[in-house]
Amino acid sequence: MTEPQADSDEIVVVLEPEDEYTHAPDEAENYNESMYLNAFDLGLQGGGWFRLGNRVNEGYAEMTVCLYLPDGRVGFIYDRPKIDNNDVMSAGGLTISVVEPFEHLTVEYTGRVCLLDDPSQMADPRIAFRNNPMVECTVSLDYRAVSPMYGGKPQYADGREIEVEPGKSFAKAHYEQHCSVTGTITVGADSSDRAGTVMEIDGLGLRDKSWGPRYWQALTWYRWLPMVFSADFAMMLSVIDRGEGRSPSASGMVLVGNEYHKVLDCSVDVEWDEKGEQTTMRAWAKTADREYEITGEVLSMIPLRNRRATPEGEQLHTRITEAMTRYECDGRVGVGMSEFLDQVVEDWPIGVPAPLRT
Repeated sequence: MTEPQADSDEIVVVLEPEDEYTHAPDEAENYNESMYLNAFDLGLQGGGWFRLGNRVNEGYAEMTVCLYLPDGRVGFIYDRPKIDNNDVMSAGGLTISVVEPFEHLTVEYTGRVCLLDDPSQMADPRIAFRNNPMVECTVSLDYRAVSPMYGGKPQYADGREIEVEPGKSFAKAHYEQHCSVTGTITVGADSSDRAGTVMEIDGLGLRDKSWGPRYWQALTWYRWLPMVFSADFAMMLSVIDRGEGRSPSASGMVLVGNEYHKVLDCSVDVEWDEKGEQTTMRAWAKTADREYEITGEVLSMIPLRNRRATPEGEQLHTRITEAMTRYECDGRVGVGMSEFLDQVVEDWPIGVPAPLRT
């Protein structure tokens, strides 16, 4: 009996264990291969996130460590260490290693972070780094899967690549996974035996990976809410506006037991402060099985930015507000991130309601 042939124009999503490792870069100048991992311990009211983005065709990596301490301070560092290959995810003192694909990863960092009593100062990095101390920091974390993988690389069923326009691309492949996280984060210890702040993490988090051409200015705005309640209940909600007259797209997944339920639709209603930064939110998500109502309250916020000049000399400015956020759903308390990206137009984040302007 002959099996029916797949339509060659059908789009399928593929993910192989080797995708956990680095790929041969595209020719696009803005090729980016990145890994991101967050970790939170609800009992400590602390945690953080880590990202490496290899932009090898531009000769550098984007390295970020962001730590939310239980007393409200934030330890933060961003650097663009030089790289000349895409062989490993290791730069600027941060190393992300795959121990077993889809099952076990590690994060190690040794270096310094800027320790901020007032994280809002990072809206102007020059002022923040000038006015706050740089302190020693070490991170050693183990990530172990509590869920299947979600996502992968879209391609045609016959194996052909889907062409992307590098200047308008955010990624050509992307996947995520919820994990348990254990290990230690130490901030501010020095050679005089001062212990600094030590967070013994026994918690949960989410990791993601993407590769392909990326500009942070490729999207108009997005709202990304990864959250964890327990090892068998977690979510990721995403609302993205790509501009060009299209309606925002909604996606995500809900972990129930050891199985992901695809989000068919979701929304995020936000309350903002005078700076246009999120403070609280109400989210709604729908799967094939049920609907969820989620509330979120920002615990600790740091505003970040990315700036780029076009070949024509136009200065582009992207704001990304990164907030450790407390969530509630179905009477359960969880923690995670609310990461909001907006292009800044006329000195205001484009996705924030105009009436808040002063």
